Amino acid sequence: MIRNPVLRGFSPDPSVVRVGDVYYVATSTFEWFPGVKLYRTEDLEHYEQIPSPLVRESQLHMEGNPDSCGVWAPDISWDGERFWLVFTDVKTRGTSGYFNTHNYVVWTDDIMGEWSEPVYLNSTGFDPSLFHDTDGRSYLVNMINGFKGIQVQEFDRESKRLVGPAKNVCAGTGRGFTEGPHIYHIGDWYYLMMAEGGTAYEHCEVMCRSRSLWGSYEQDPENPILTSDREDPDALQKCGHADLVQTQNGEWYLFHLCARPDDRGLCVLGRETAVQKVFWNEDGWLRLSAGGRYGRMTTEFPEGLNAVRSESRIEKADDPERFDKIRQSNEIRWCETDVGIPHLARPFSTLRVPPEKILSLTERKGWLRLYGHEFLTSCFRTSLVAVKQSRRKSGMECGMEFTPRSERQGAGAAYFYDTSNFFLFILTRDETDRAVLRFLQCRSGAVEVLSEELVSADGIPERTELIHLRIETDEDGKSAVFSWSRDGQEYKKTAEADTQILTDEHCVGFTGAHFGIYCHDMDTQSNYADFKYFRVLESGE
Repeated sequence: MIRNPVLRGFSPDPSVVRVGDVYYVATSTFEWFPGVKLYRTEDLEHYEQIPSPLVRESQLHMEGNPDSCGVWAPDISWDGERFWLVFTDVKTRGTSGYFNTHNYVVWTDDIMGEWSEPVYLNSTGFDPSLFHDTDGRSYLVNMINGFKGIQVQEFDRESKRLVGPAKNVCAGTGRGFTEGPHIYHIGDWYYLMMAEGGTAYEHCEVMCRSRSLWGSYEQDPENPILTSDREDPDALQKCGHADLVQTQNGEWYLFHLCARPDDRGLCVLGRETAVQKVFWNEDGWLRLSAGGRYGRMTTEFPEGLNAVRSESRIEKADDPERFDKIRQSNEIRWCETDVGIPHLARPFSTLRVPPEKILSLTERKGWLRLYGHEFLTSCFRTSLVAVKQSRRKSGMECGMEFTPRSERQGAGAAYFYDTSNFFLFILTRDETDRAVLRFLQCRSGAVEVLSEELVSADGIPERTELIHLRIETDEDGKSAVFSWSRDGQEYKKTAEADTQILTDEHCVGFTGAHFGIYCHDMDTQSNYADFKYFRVLESGE
């Protein structure tokens, strides 16, 4: 059995496509750079992260984007010759029709290579998808801002532009927040699958169908086809926002968003990706193979793919799925490659701006040099390099050298949700020129120093010696301990904090918690911290 979620921690809004024997999954990244996380799998169980499509600022400019804006709900597709990806860059968010959602398309012939510059499509709504019909024509499908229905318009693949009239083909099923649309042409039917109910605990997936692409669409009499068992605290929650894929052997699987709250009903891991086996019943409607409509913690392996699983190129690859490596060795190398131009390793993301704007991988061989910019409450240029939290019992360690020259400079470790909710454990300087480790909390935008510990009584040396910082959560992920060490062996606890402020429910956001390294310089924006290593500490669920 495949155990869910298959993509753990901050992996929402999955879109999936199969090309030959390989399945590709794209997930949302919001304000994190690079834009869109891409994964590949051959057995629906083991996943390898591959290069992201939006890696250049010319493709994605997010400085100033508010929290939980940026890249929403990408859709990946294959027209038989080329990969296409459509996505929304959200500039403001809300529930009215008066917010700004710009839709773009990029493409590539080599999914492991570079993607094109983006072409603007429209701004009528978010969650765009491309539908390639059996007659060779393609269509853009997106929700309409204000949750006023689903719009369809033809997309000319040659000219890379929308053509012909745009039509609202379906108003939804009445459950509200109609979004995440996908269209499939199967047999004589056009199936329109949508998310409804909002992306929290009322989330669900519904199905409609029509003999014509343009409608009218009739509802599945047993909608929703997927939702969550609110009465079972151990069940997957928030199930919805789904996409369908057919295996090479003719079976069908549904990839969908889900979440795993703790016993407080809080999701520090954010929204994740799960998969369910499905089938078409005798009336031509989609049903879960396990029965009912609730997302399950396990699902059946695809038939005929067991041999692929045992002989998988992914399992034999020199670079297997990144977080499996982390759980074995803990340490993540800074660079993606030792040859050519070094790239920041794929598990890392930066906030709103590309890595080259805030760091160097070459100034000090084997180290990451992080240049200080604005304080972490800014939505513009902040110096944060982070990985998503994927397990409740989790954490990070890093080794840092940094010399703060004033109290307006600081560097260290961050446990972060958004610019209004985070913890910082940083080396800085107090008003009497002493080196101190400062523990700060930002809760709903209010920054407070919770503790401060003297590191040196003799002032700040020319260059601070290596200091080791650690953040580690408890078994349930409800609290985190912040500690430090001189030798990397014996750690001294400085503070402990509740993780409640780093959850989707407190922040009313979409991204889950992240662990990262951080630097700010509110004097000259030129001081820097050197980081020797970064380790992720993960175990359990």
